[in-house]
Amino acid sequence: MDIEQLRDYCLSLPLVTEDMPFGDTTLVFRVRGRIFALTDLERPTLVSLKCDPELAIALRERHEGIAGAYHMNQVALDALLPDAMIESMVRHSYGEVVKKLTRRERTDLPELTSIDTRVVD
Repeated sequence: MDIEQLRDYCLSLPLVTEDMPFGDTTLVFRVRGRIFALTDLERPTLVSLKCDPELAIALRERHEGIAGAYHMNQVALDALLPDAMIESMVRHSYGEVVKKLTRRERTDLPELTSIDTRVVD
């Protein structure tokens, strides 16, 4: 997967927006204003994604292309990880953010809760 494919996939999820709040090189993807993915455009082979803490540890132990990052996993897009796995990790990250939305934010938009957030490993 490359950065363009990642961008297209992130933007295909419901209510996702992108912006660059940390400068001209950091691209951020949000749902309802909350960050679920970010990447440094100077190092476009890496993306940081939110992850359940226990799952994050398990994924890091099993895959060299996944490392720890501040409250996130850093995933190497150029590692030998299948695109389907990276897409599932993006959905999982999205789901982790959606879980923390207020009840009103979630119930007003039922399509947010219908995303499959299981990680394909």
